[in-house]
Amino acid sequence: MSIDENALSGLRSTLEADDYRMAVTETGDNVEVTITAGPAACEDCLVPKPIMRNILHAALGVPEDSIVLVYPADAS
Repeated sequence: MSIDENALSGLRSTLEADDYRMAVTETGDNVEVTITAGPAACEDCLVPKPIMRNILHAALGVPEDSIVLVYPADAS
């Protein structure tokens, strides 16, 4: 599995507009996607995890259950 950075660029731009950053890492058969919030992040602008997982599935071409998604609220 290889990460298609071009496929993620549009999503990264959208997240950055709301002061979020996205890191994508391959972990064996899974892809870990960590989204972090900047100081001006809009809490209501981040879609629920099932919707983000579906978006990432389309962008990455991997099954949704292979995506480990970490949101800013998960860290607290």
